[in-house]
Amino acid sequence: MKVLVTVKEVTTIEDGFEIEGTKISEKYLSTDLNEWDDYAIEEAVQLQEEGIADEIVTVTIGPEECEETIRKALAKGANRAVRVWDDTLEDTDLLDVSITSEILRAVVEDEDPDLVLMGVQAADDNFGATGVFLAKDIGYNWAAVVNHLEHDFEDGVATVRRELESGVEEYTDIELPAVLTIQTGINEPRYASLRGIRQAQRKDLNCKDFVDLSINKDSIESRLSLTEMYEPESESDVVIWEGDAEKTAFQLSELLREKGVVG
Repeated sequence: MKVLVTVKEVTTIEDGFEIEGTKISEKYLSTDLNEWDDYAIEEAVQLQEEGIADEIVTVTIGPEECEETIRKALAKGANRAVRVWDDTLEDTDLLDVSITSEILRAVVEDEDPDLVLMGVQAADDNFGATGVFLAKDIGYNWAAVVNHLEHDFEDGVATVRRELESGVEEYTDIELPAVLTIQTGINEPRYASLRGIRQAQRKDLNCKDFVDLSINKDSIESRLSLTEMYEPESESDVVIWEGDAEKTAFQLSELLREKGVVG
């Protein structure tokens, strides 16, 4: 079984920051592997350790600067990686779900995996729709927000448990090939060992552009544009009282009466 895991380098922001136009000043930014993708990687590595997966391929969309992040996936056990980038994407502010799906579809068609694992969402854009969109594009079965995966895959079927609304969970079977979007908490992602980090530098990281993947550049045009960025104003004030419990409790009760919370 070949497992393909999509990973993304996301931007993290410090508590204090400054906005410059439609971007946050770079001095307040750092990058890391998307948290949800880390759980997807761990699930794939466990499948390989149990003799179910023969190969784990990771794929990311991003410029050369993100290679350090994708090598984290290699250090944790993935066998090889694919990085997709094209000059067409240079001036794109924000990749919408349809573009991301189209690029990943080309990689899936090239790799022909039995199982695609993706994080439920990315920490930067929080779309949470790419996995389902991709499954529709490539004609795979899918299950979203998976928080448990049985590792037997009897008769080419994945048995999963997935989160629904209001604490309800669904236990269902998905025939392979399939796309599963992985929720945090499904496992405990491992730290990359020093040996794994060294081995990651020797593993294949293949860079591909749109020509390599037979993607029509004319069809890659994001329907999203970033028009403004601002820090929202606070809509409520914070009241801090000092003193012992009896005094502050009285002050709280007076405030609640003023607000009409209690009579």
